[in-house]
Amino acid sequence: MILYITVAAATALLAGMVDNRPATQPYRTTRQQMCNRICLMAIFLILFALSACRLNVGNDYAKYVEFMHLVNCDAYVPTEIGFNLFVKLVYGLSGFENYLLVFAAYAFVTILFFMLAMYEQSDDFPLTFFLFMMLGYYFQTFSTVRYYLALAIALYSMKFVLRGQWGRFVVLILLGSAFHKSLLVVIPLYFLASLPWKKWQLVLAGLFCTTFLFLQDFYLKVVVFLYPTYEDTEYLEGGTSYVNIARCLAVLGLAGLVYYRRRRLGAKEEDRRFRFFFYLNLGALALYVFCSFLPIISRIGYYLTISHILFLPLLLQKTEDERLRRLLRAGIVLAAVCYFAVYMSRAGNDGVLILPYKTFLFDDMVNILSDVN
Repeated sequence: MILYITVAAATALLAGMVDNRPATQPYRTTRQQMCNRICLMAIFLILFALSACRLNVGNDYAKYVEFMHLVNCDAYVPTEIGFNLFVKLVYGLSGFENYLLVFAAYAFVTILFFMLAMYEQSDDFPLTFFLFMMLGYYFQTFSTVRYYLALAIALYSMKFVLRGQWGRFVVLILLGSAFHKSLLVVIPLYFLASLPWKKWQLVLAGLFCTTFLFLQDFYLKVVVFLYPTYEDTEYLEGGTSYVNIARCLAVLGLAGLVYYRRRRLGAKEEDRRFRFFFYLNLGALALYVFCSFLPIISRIGYYLTISHILFLPLLLQKTEDERLRRLLRAGIVLAAVCYFAVYMSRAGNDGVLILPYKTFLFDDMVNILSDVN
């Protein structure tokens, strides 16, 4: 745990020196731009090294090693074609089952997409990165590596939605879905969140959400049709997260406060980014409340709530009262630190298992299922 806290603190301090909206000068690299490059490279290397050097750290590390072994043996696995082809390529080039290189490559691409998304899209990179670490997004990349690659791509793809570059958005999502097909859900969800909804349309959407309460069997059949491997498994048990519901309510409440104050100050309409992030969080709240019976609803919800790390800095930037902005910022930081403390206290539990930290430099891999049989 001390290692994780140290990494989080060190990278957050480095992020504090980054200005992702630096002043530029023609034909000259400014001191701030150079500082940005050094700090961002240092952050990336620290995060990549910690992830790439781990061994059997993460809830499903051993399961992924088993999947990779089966892929190499041309046996059936429930993973997507992109993952399977990549494993075959790495194993073929290595000449042996080099799962360490596969995990390292996934870590490299996942962290790269997250870093690019935060630097390019945030109104306050230090705060965004701090939330990224405190809310556990980085440490969760140790588990479900395919999904968190997809989540990083989803966050990065938001800029194309906001620019109206739908062709680039769809192509990127289709490529990412070759590694985790759940990523496809962001195509309709992000499109809906980008629309300028009228009040009566929101009422109709709310009425539609109530159908999930009465037609659960129908929707479960749809899920099984899309994910046949879920049939007769524990994945169909569903479940929701009260913590995520509370987070969505808090973020929406803050957004409502900022919107109300700006309207009183004469702002006629919020920009497209505000509206997009607001509807993403409203959609996430609806999913957690009405669709708790759906399997792994949190994974779908994360594609929407990952926007918190961009939306909260935007809300602070739109808060013109300096005193109130400082107060809100302090509250956000305190809440994030508390969340991180709770997360770390459970880091060794089943479902997380990022503690204790082990590295291939000093530890050996446990036997996988194929070795036991």
